[in-house]
Amino acid sequence: MPGLLRMMGRTAVVAGTATAVSNRVSRRQSNRWADQEQATYQGPASEPVPAAAAAAPAEDRVSQLEKLAQLKSQGVLSDDEFASEKARILAGP
Repeated sequence: MPGLLRMMGRTAVVAGTATAVSNRVSRRQSNRWADQEQATYQGPASEPVPAAAAAAPAEDRVSQLEKLAQLKSQGVLSDDEFASEKARILAGP
């Protein structure tokens, strides 16, 4: 009987150790995946957009409209062509 109890005790220790190790590995892997997901979602969104980059399209539209007005005043564009191009520029890309 003492051999059986010793074997049961040894089995319990091995099983407990295996469970503890398995749980720790799972927890570490889960934390690693969570960190990767967080880095993926925060990467581009966390960087501020420069004000100059945001203002560039507005300036570009203004310059396009000025060129368009010059072409119309020179007689290169008709009123209908001017109106359609103006609408296209203001609609944006």
